Amino acid sequence: MKITIHYFIGWVICSSITQSVQAQVNQQQYEIGIQTGPFIYQGDLTPSALGSFKTLKNSIGINGSKILNASFLVRGNLFFSKLRGNEALYTHPEYRQERSFSFTTPVIELSTQLVWNPLARNYADRGLSPYIFAGAGFSYLNIKPDWSNMNTEYFNSESPVAQGLLQDQQQQLPRLIPVLPIGVGVRYNLSARFAVTAESAYRLSFTDYLDGFSQSVNPAKNDHYHSTTIGLIYRLGKKNTMACPIIKQ
Repeated sequence: MKITIHYFIGWVICSSITQSVQAQVNQQQYEIGIQTGPFIYQGDLTPSALGSFKTLKNSIGINGSKILNASFLVRGNLFFSKLRGNEALYTHPEYRQERSFSFTTPVIELSTQLVWNPLARNYADRGLSPYIFAGAGFSYLNIKPDWSNMNTEYFNSESPVAQGLLQDQQQQLPRLIPVLPIGVGVRYNLSARFAVTAESAYRLSFTDYLDGFSQSVNPAKNDHYHSTTIGLIYRLGKKNTMACPIIKQ
């Protein structure tokens, strides 16, 4: 094997640099991206524990990230979407069509998340890697509940639904709510610049008035929502200029 002095000295110097130092000299520390996919309401106006898949609303999101090291990055997300629920779409149980509560609301969600790449591939140019994330943020809402189609003969004025609806009508609905997004995703790096992603995120919302109803439906459980999105990521900056030389035989 023939190794020149030039390459040997360069290889020794690069091999002695720790991962933290390599991260500092790597100028590709920032990423921007876009996402799209359905937002899914999960609350009292749907019989499915997984949410109202009959009233999906699409979303558009933008994000920016700072790579902290090979395993972690911090990400800011801004989403624009809507949530909708309509009991009249369900035939079982029977009372849902008789009650026929519905709602709509826009959602503007701003959050910050910590993203963990367990395979430590944040600087990878190609290949597949899963990730997990969690964070906190706020969602702006403008909730419009609708009870105009309720069968007042089926639910007379003495029924718990009618009595609860009187309380709900007097309730001031939230406009800005805290949310805790948690989720999982998978990323495929197409090149040193571009990557595609697919992820699912669940939001803990800490309110039972996401749909505008509580006392008239199920005041014991809060409402939530979740999303499934695909995205495109663009990595900014230049590659590490201190990349170690390859020793050729």
